[in-house]
Amino acid sequence: MGYFTPDLFTFLRQLKRNNNREWFNKNKERYIEDVQQPVLDFVASMAPGLRKISKNFVADPRPSGGSMFRIYRDVRFAKDKSPYKTAVGVSFPHRAAKDVHSPGFYLHLEPGDVFIGAGIWQPDTKTATTIRESIVERSAAWKKAVHSPPFSKSFELSDESLVRAPRGFDPEHPLVDDLRRKSFIGIRALDEKVVTSPRFGEKFLEACSESAPLVRFLCEALAVQY
Repeated sequence: MGYFTPDLFTFLRQLKRNNNREWFNKNKERYIEDVQQPVLDFVASMAPGLRKISKNFVADPRPSGGSMFRIYRDVRFAKDKSPYKTAVGVSFPHRAAKDVHSPGFYLHLEPGDVFIGAGIWQPDTKTATTIRESIVERSAAWKKAVHSPPFSKSFELSDESLVRAPRGFDPEHPLVDDLRRKSFIGIRALDEKVVTSPRFGEKFLEACSESAPLVRFLCEALAVQY
């Protein structure tokens, strides 16, 4: 048996069509059984494998405040007032992290959009500048980390980028495409069959290991221990 079953994706599809509190409350036991508990079990079981990759990334199986993102949306300033997220996010952040904008590993489960992520998502301006400066100063190390195996065979860097080179950086730099990135994160797309297979835990840890060169570079750039 794997960690996840097709019931997880069935629930999320139905939640997308019935994104209201009445439906969710009627189906909350299904949410706990088909979504929340399998995810928490997955998080707990990944801890030993992650420690072999690095001792500095946290697998926290608490149902609140842990690796699993809340199902409830913050709608205070959103035009879309739908109360629930229709995707599951699971983060394994660096122990020095203060928020989600820090180096780490990530799993995204959404019908039609399943992927493993590694790196740092939309860092603040100061952090992004520090990473970009490190790319310029250690260009060979950056290219080895992300433009060669094992990373380049399994992951693609996120293509969300600035229109121009960031202020203070040479627009003619050979790595300007990387300097323009808003996020320094690698994505490995999957399908639902892979996630619901018995060996998904092994595949996830294998992907984390393959993405380690990027994560290590980011940790070194930000002066935190890999």
